[in-house]
Amino acid sequence: MPNTDYDIQELLQRDVYVNDTKVGTIVGERHHPNEARVRSMRIMVEPVVADEYMRKPAELAPLHKELIHSIRPDGAVKLSKSMRELQRRWRNTVRINEKLYAPDEMMDRAVLDNQGMEIGIITNLVKIKRTYRAVEVKTRIRIQSQYGLPEIINIPIASLARTRERLDEVVLSRTLLKMLQLPSYLQANEVDLEDQ
Repeated sequence: MPNTDYDIQELLQRDVYVNDTKVGTIVGERHHPNEARVRSMRIMVEPVVADEYMRKPAELAPLHKELIHSIRPDGAVKLSKSMRELQRRWRNTVRINEKLYAPDEMMDRAVLDNQGMEIGIITNLVKIKRTYRAVEVKTRIRIQSQYGLPEIINIPIASLARTRERLDEVVLSRTLLKMLQLPSYLQANEVDLEDQ
């Protein structure tokens, strides 16, 4: 039975391997007040692995904690699954600014527009045709009254410009008002989202 009770401080800067293939190096994890919600660590992926196993190569990606099998005698982290399993999990991610994020890394983050105004909190991810296309955001009451928005809106993934790891925030590429006028926003908020 693999030991998955490693502390992130023990694992920082350790190389990660599947058999003899170096996948990358552990660089941290999401800072969240409820540590039980954080099921992934962040790894800097080897360019050769990213080229071969990602649709579009990304420098940083999630590594699910449950995949850690053990620490090898040389100090590297050994994974319990194959490269194909990693590839499958990387497909089930959100890409923001050329970095991949697991669904658990997105939940409960605050969403701000590019002027720093807080819109709300991510409560869910919206999948259309097996791909995450939007984040479901529970809007702040002030935002609801000021912009006439419902309690829940879907913000397209393409509108997310970057994350702020320390502050646990996601920042839009434009102002809220401009985002509300985008065709992708209108499409993501149609009542009958197909194939959810």
